[in-house]
Amino acid sequence: MAASINSGDTAWILTSTALVLFMTIPALALFYGGLVRAKNILSVLMHCTAIAAMVSVLWLIVGYSIAFAPGTALFGGLSKAFLLSVDRAAIWPDTGLPETVFFMFQMTFAIITPALIVGAYVERIRFPAVLLFSALWLLVVYAPVTHWVWGGGWLFALGAMDFAGGIVVHVTAGVSALVIAKMLGPRDGFPDHVHPPHAPWMVMIGAAMLWVGWFGFNAGSALAAGTDAGMAMLVTHISAATATLVWMGIEWKKYGRSSLVGAVTGTIAGLATITPASGYVGPLAALIIGTAAGFICFQMVEVVKNRWKIDDSLDVLAVHGVGGALGTLLVALLAGLPGGTGVSEDNTMMTQFGVQLLGVVVTAIFSGAATWALVKVTKALVGLRVSREEEIEGLDYTSHGETGYNL
Repeated sequence: MAASINSGDTAWILTSTALVLFMTIPALALFYGGLVRAKNILSVLMHCTAIAAMVSVLWLIVGYSIAFAPGTALFGGLSKAFLLSVDRAAIWPDTGLPETVFFMFQMTFAIITPALIVGAYVERIRFPAVLLFSALWLLVVYAPVTHWVWGGGWLFALGAMDFAGGIVVHVTAGVSALVIAKMLGPRDGFPDHVHPPHAPWMVMIGAAMLWVGWFGFNAGSALAAGTDAGMAMLVTHISAATATLVWMGIEWKKYGRSSLVGAVTGTIAGLATITPASGYVGPLAALIIGTAAGFICFQMVEVVKNRWKIDDSLDVLAVHGVGGALGTLLVALLAGLPGGTGVSEDNTMMTQFGVQLLGVVVTAIFSGAATWALVKVTKALVGLRVSREEEIEGLDYTSHGETGYNL
């Protein structure tokens, strides 16, 4: 344990915390809001804002304790509930950070993860269902998986490499998004008559904010202002830039043009895929990861909507779930390249790959099964889907009594 507070590290993580919160409100809200129809933009902004507020309170009450208090291999204890046992001067182990700063940094991760799932159910879900499902999901899925990987749980003990949330954030959210989209059913007109994004410029603004905020997400996960943070920032940017170019190139070859929405979707794919590897790999690996992200996530968008016929409206599984899983697996193969750290102690490349694969598979199965049960509970308690008339009129007015545009 560090003997005292390190002011430089603390300043960096305070900054990173602000950047990661910025990723949800306003960045993700604008990214998703621009992708829906004009009559539903405020509902998306409301979902992201309400989730941010609700998760903040739940994280204080019990979420942080489930994730990071001492407990079993599967579940943290309740000793840190309400932070009642955390002294103002407490330092998070092996860092120079006040535990309050670590708490806040991790809270912003807890906020954005259920907010990512919003993209799967936009334009057709009841607002009470958003609140209830997100609250239950945080406590049943997100906090326990966080404990598995970062809080001393069973994947931590196996040496799983997940620097900033490939398993914890992207696999959990991506798989859960697919399940809730399937159970909720498609939007009216899917798949042949779905309206295009109403504001591509807004999508780009949101994606640009996410790109900048992601430096806090990945480089902040070093929990110090040092070499790991520097390399994490570098590889995050290179992967995002590479995936953007790859996505544009695929669209150009396939359609004879490159779209703005497509380009920035590639950006997010590159960011999601580098996330678990960001503190462990070097620049060459970032090029490889960004290239793989562009190609594979693009194909998965087609698979989910055109082959599986599931209306994961804003491609949460294809971009975040598949991207996070891909990066989690590739880190075992690429961490040994120049600039990387190598695999975790006592593991070879292949045994590390086995640990990474086990983490992805078990987390995906757990997230999917738990989400199925939570959707059933949510539907029974508050209902799940709006009426067809409400969907046609738009959720902005029918759910919130407001309109995004005075046209």
